[in-house]
Amino acid sequence: MEQNMVGWFEIPVHDMDRAKTFYETVFKVEIAIHDFGGMLMGWFPFDESKPGATGTLIKQDTYVPSQEGTLVYFVSEDVQNELDRIEAAGGKLYQPKTQISPEHGYMAVFIDSEGNRVALHSRQ
Repeated sequence: MEQNMVGWFEIPVHDMDRAKTFYETVFKVEIAIHDFGGMLMGWFPFDESKPGATGTLIKQDTYVPSQEGTLVYFVSEDVQNELDRIEAAGGKLYQPKTQISPEHGYMAVFIDSEGNRVALHSRQ
């Protein structure tokens, strides 16, 4: 395989405006909303010249936010940066910054404004 296996992810939401505000606040980014015949998608920023996958917030009847199941990890310079903004943005801390190992860095987990369990990873 010539590329990494993950190419896209979708995070279910109940309220697109609330979720958009939450993720923009936590990650200091702008999310573009697109309406595909009633299916709303909030695309995370993407730069084709950089490694890694991108994805979307998605609002549709068949997508249900959850704390179980697949766990998406967002890359960070230092997971504490985002963790410090989680609660003020309407989320909850689930697992604080934890060292995986000296070689693999740190991770943390939070519950977003919609009830999804989401993770962070950083080398420091």
